[in-house]
Amino acid sequence: MKAQRSSGILLHPTSFPGRYGIGDLGPQAYRFLDFLHETGTRLWQILPLGPTGYGDSPYQSFSAFAGNPYLISPDLLLEENLLHPDDLKEDLDFDADSVDFGRIIGWKLSLLERAFIRFAREPELATTREQYAAFCVDTATWLDDYALFMAIKEAHGGGSWAGWPPELRNREEAAIAEACEKFSEAIERFKFYQFIFFRQWNALRAYAKEKNIQVVGDIPIFVSFDSSDVWSNPELFYLDDKKVPTVVAGVPPDYFSPTGQLWGNPIYKWSVHKESGYAWWIERFQASFDIVDIVRLDHFRGFSGYWEIPADSLTAETGRWVPGPGADFFDAMKAALKELPIIAEDLGEITPDVFELRDQFNLPGMKILQFAFSDESNPFLPHHYPENCVAYTGTHDNDTARGWYAAAPEHNRDFARRYMSVDGNDISWDLIRTLWHSKANWVVAQMQDLLNLDSDARMNFPGRLGGNWDWRMREDALDDALKDKLRALNEATDR
Repeated sequence: MKAQRSSGILLHPTSFPGRYGIGDLGPQAYRFLDFLHETGTRLWQILPLGPTGYGDSPYQSFSAFAGNPYLISPDLLLEENLLHPDDLKEDLDFDADSVDFGRIIGWKLSLLERAFIRFAREPELATTREQYAAFCVDTATWLDDYALFMAIKEAHGGGSWAGWPPELRNREEAAIAEACEKFSEAIERFKFYQFIFFRQWNALRAYAKEKNIQVVGDIPIFVSFDSSDVWSNPELFYLDDKKVPTVVAGVPPDYFSPTGQLWGNPIYKWSVHKESGYAWWIERFQASFDIVDIVRLDHFRGFSGYWEIPADSLTAETGRWVPGPGADFFDAMKAALKELPIIAEDLGEITPDVFELRDQFNLPGMKILQFAFSDESNPFLPHHYPENCVAYTGTHDNDTARGWYAAAPEHNRDFARRYMSVDGNDISWDLIRTLWHSKANWVVAQMQDLLNLDSDARMNFPGRLGGNWDWRMREDALDDALKDKLRALNEATDR
């Protein structure tokens, strides 16, 4: 992948400001792209865009193909005559600093349902209905199963498909035909949400292209068990005759976790994927590149070898290493896609075969500056970076730069100060400047670090239940002072 020397900001759309309780794809998203353009910042990195479920994690989605309806902009719905001005007149008191998912989900879905009713009834929306019909045809390979899955899930109180009646769980032909008829209106409603999401997202991405900004998306290697992907393609995963996983994903015990991490995602039957020429994965990649320019491939090491855990295990200690699909997989992707604009997330306990697979396909790996300050030989120190890498102050799984420094052992703090020749009083921007001056082709900072925020603004605490993914930026954050500061740094470092 050819990479022009550039800089970027990591900011998920849920973190945009606005009055509706959660960031969306409306005016504030366009304002952010204007900010990137005016500062000469050419990369916007996001997290997965799929519909979120339990825990509100973008890495546990109901679909690897669908979009998150909570990101739909009410303001744009109003502009498109899909809402009446009265629908948005209520006095909203949502928190400006964080997303209260428990509150906003019900409110947002009620609003979207009103838009759907208007869409179905208003005579002047006939053209929009024609566009919707075309969208349904174009995306039928995943949309039909997804909308049916969500309609049945809704009818069963939102519970996992593992608890559905056996005939629905097993997708028996008669039961599926009956469900399609019984839930036809709900199916159309869920399809409508996808139509609106992609309509708004595609317009935003087109605006990014006009501004010479590339969008960096994210593909999690594993999918959630409670997803339309597993329900509609059970043959692609290790499930028993009751459609329950026999083995699940995770990572083994290490210095940070003596019991490892038990993620619980079902494991792919890679032999079945190979027999199909990796058709499902090719469709997944193609769908991703239809909406972003570059993807960060999460848990890249799993394509070389992954930690397989018996599904009845209580921790990840009892797993074993199993070979992944390796180069054969990426050969198939390259043959289908021609190019592989992929960032390999190669962090953690990595073995040489993972680096060999990454380098065989010339994929840039990741460097995290927060990890660097142990000793002079640390590979995350900038003077060790190759050009073909993407370097971060920290990712969504890390603390903010300021929070990291406050909690770091004094040895690491002292080494960081000496390495960067700073006193540590402006540590967020010390890290940003050091990163921007490195020879890494691409450098990315969390928006929280550009704003010099402490640990309260952290996006995710891995392993912690609840309280994640909810940080929001204040409306006055993108001021002229920050704009001038970032533009000057991009110019000085030829980014």
